[in-house]
Amino acid sequence: MENLWRAATGQEPNPEDYTGIQFWSNPERTGWLTKQGDYIKTWRRRYFVLKQGKLFWFKTPSAASSSSSVPRGVISVSTCLTVKGAEDVLHKASAFELSTPHSTMFFIADNDKDKEDWINSIGRAIVLNSRSHADSEVIDYGQSNAT
Repeated sequence: MENLWRAATGQEPNPEDYTGIQFWSNPERTGWLTKQGDYIKTWRRRYFVLKQGKLFWFKTPSAASSSSSVPRGVISVSTCLTVKGAEDVLHKASAFELSTPHSTMFFIADNDKDKEDWINSIGRAIVLNSRSHADSEVIDYGQSNAT
């Protein structure tokens, strides 16, 4: 049923979002998180992989283990604004949220240490990826236009 819903609403991951990223090899962070669905607000346990500024999720670790794997979803952290604890919002232990300009996604880690590790890793990826965009827009204020 979920697959039909995703296909009908165009929620299948776009291959352009993950082509060329070897998420199965030396990821920055991997592990289980429980994620709230985007449209159907049920909670599902998924295996997450953070690599090269992208957060991927799969049904199982084995589903993320080869070059032929297709993620169930992908978030580009360069579009993310914040990642922070959300226990007070969800009233669930070890909860955190990831916000973009258009949506907020909620996750639950297995424990507080995992939650903090994921927040730190995603936060670091947000900074690194936003810095790479900013570096391409550097203006040299030291250069004088006066003659």
